[in-house]
Amino acid sequence: MGNDQRIVIVGASLTGAKAAEALLESGFEGEILMVGSESERPYERPPLSKDYLRGEKTEVPYVHDADFYENDQIELKTGATVTAIDPDTNTITVDGSETVEYESLLIATGAEPRRLDLPGSDLEGINYLRTVGESKALCDQFRDGLKVVVVGAGWIGSEVAASARQEGCEVTLIEPEEVPLSRALGPKLGAFYRGVHLKQGVTFLGGTGVTGFTGDGKVEAVLTDGGDSIPAELVVVGVGVIPRTELAEAAGIDVDNGILVDETFLSSSPGIYAAGDVANAWHPFYGRRIRVEHWANARRQGAAAARSILGLDPDFDEVPYFFSDQYDVGMEYVGYTDGSEEVVFRGDVESGEFIAFWVKEGKVSAGMNVNVWDVSETIRDLIKAEFPVSQTDLTNPDVSLESLLPD
Repeated sequence: MGNDQRIVIVGASLTGAKAAEALLESGFEGEILMVGSESERPYERPPLSKDYLRGEKTEVPYVHDADFYENDQIELKTGATVTAIDPDTNTITVDGSETVEYESLLIATGAEPRRLDLPGSDLEGINYLRTVGESKALCDQFRDGLKVVVVGAGWIGSEVAASARQEGCEVTLIEPEEVPLSRALGPKLGAFYRGVHLKQGVTFLGGTGVTGFTGDGKVEAVLTDGGDSIPAELVVVGVGVIPRTELAEAAGIDVDNGILVDETFLSSSPGIYAAGDVANAWHPFYGRRIRVEHWANARRQGAAAARSILGLDPDFDEVPYFFSDQYDVGMEYVGYTDGSEEVVFRGDVESGEFIAFWVKEGKVSAGMNVNVWDVSETIRDLIKAEFPVSQTDLTNPDVSLESLLPD
């Protein structure tokens, strides 16, 4: 690509910011336009349900200092929304009126919280968490004794419940599965996290659905399918996210659980790429498309897509990685599973210090280390080796993980 070209990044996100960084590092000297609907410059989202939500960190977790975007090459439009993409004319429309041409386009619009459509779901006091503003607003409300109900015990819901409880709130966590994180981790690890929350004084209602909310203008209670009415002064809903694919769909770009892209992050439309939470990308290691909604993937794919736009090798076969902190329980997860694996453990789950492995046909598909550190890279190497390992050795803490790697 010539250095007199313009690359447009739709979405002032972590993915978009890392793409812009990689473009500069790769020697691109043309124009970079980044357009984002939020008023903030790009920031990282993991702290929003953790230390930023608790007020322990008050600085917005920006990806770059402000002077990064003062580079003559980069134009950052915040508080602006791309309302249309026209692949035929290589243009975007901003805020319904401004037309901008591009040579290459990266869609990095991420995902948005799945909204509930239940009686009373529009009452004041029912919150979703995705933006720094929403995190700050919740932080300002947390106080000792505040009755908080969290709907959904996935990663966001569980982390919000932990943060609210750490701030002294009375927390009820409601989840349709019997244990938290059941779909992500399975019943035994879900039971471990249920125990973590119960020990901290959270009321956990598993196997319970929410049917509505009541209150006079402001939420006062959450109704369940068991006929209960749970008092609530504040509700946080965390029932998953939906990739923001509307622009791509309207432009005729192929979409199926995200924007479909190949191993170079190129969509079905020439010159248009997608990365991050919004992309359902072909993964060369797994030999299939996967869509990953985590921080590390957003960082890595943004940079890889930028290299691809410039005609360079995207060099992307990273195994998915994410982390979570709840109270004094920290974990890292590496890998990707299809739900057919057996889960085995190294260490005692009840002790709160262990490693879980997802194993299929003797090979490690994924691993999660809980309060055990400096092992995630070795777990990644075990996954990428695709080498059968002895389950006896894998689960024996006296056998080093490094020794299980092939010579």
